[in-house]
Amino acid sequence: MFQQHYLYVLAGVLLLIVSVMSLRDRANPRRLFTGLFWGLYGLIFLLGDWAGHWAAAYGGAEGTRTLNIAVGVLVVLMALIAGFGGVRLGSYHQRSEKARTESALRLGNRLFLPALAIPVVTVLGVLAFNHIPGLASTVFGAGSPPTLNTLFSMLVGCVIGLLMALQMTRDSALQSVQETRRLLDSIGWAFILPQILATLGLLFTSAGVGTAISHLTQEYLAVDHRLVAVAAYAIGMALLTMVMGNAFAAFPIVTAGIGIPILVMQQGGNPAVMAAIGMFSGYCGTLMTPMAANFNIVPAALLELPDRNAVIKAQIPTGVALLVVNIFLLYFLMFL
Repeated sequence: MFQQHYLYVLAGVLLLIVSVMSLRDRANPRRLFTGLFWGLYGLIFLLGDWAGHWAAAYGGAEGTRTLNIAVGVLVVLMALIAGFGGVRLGSYHQRSEKARTESALRLGNRLFLPALAIPVVTVLGVLAFNHIPGLASTVFGAGSPPTLNTLFSMLVGCVIGLLMALQMTRDSALQSVQETRRLLDSIGWAFILPQILATLGLLFTSAGVGTAISHLTQEYLAVDHRLVAVAAYAIGMALLTMVMGNAFAAFPIVTAGIGIPILVMQQGGNPAVMAAIGMFSGYCGTLMTPMAANFNIVPAALLELPDRNAVIKAQIPTGVALLVVNIFLLYFLMFL
């Protein structure tokens, strides 16, 4: 039976291979730190699930706590390596510029086929698991989480896309790992940012940040005025999303602090409209922050733009305009 932790093991093995390649790359002036960064990240993936079961079984609550502290230390060490510029570009055994240009001209738009295969196979796989009786339980076992359908289908899509790319480019599988390393080094610390921010969202929620926001809003803003309350909610969603990099992480905090107690309970607004436009307001913040690395920093790295913030600078006018529109949409639609 296929289990979710197999994906973690696969990710860990791939990251450890990247780490070894980085350590052996003498063209990288920070090869030791670059290799250590990806090695620590791979170790967390590779041992995380197994170590968690082992710590709980043999150490109980204290063992789990010790493991959590150890993982936290590794994350802090990774942050120090990244913060001091430890992740640098090296040599990736690429073809010459002329050879790459000739290959691109030869392949033309067929270059997009491997990338398109990933979402197509993912959608087909999810549909198959949802509509063919017994397929999910046969592959994953009884009681498997629905998310495993998507993750497994995406894995199959990635494998098919990789095989298509190797066949089209006539290159080696080892070179595909080199390209993986090049992309990881280009993206750098931003690659792990989504996971860190997701953890930060849980910490904020557990720490009662939503309650604090509610207190500050009602204490210092004239939330009895409907437009002020709506603006506080929409702008709060955008600002907290810019801090956390993720509107999904910001939504429960701002909604618990402003949306439900003020807009819904005090002002009598429609919660469905509040949720929909509130999330859209958060996405406006996503357009304007480097913390949303997978949207704004990664594309700049993949396109090898000289300015890593070029995507953000281009999106700021759109983000601000949409935020203003969302405030008025909330004001006029939420209280119908």
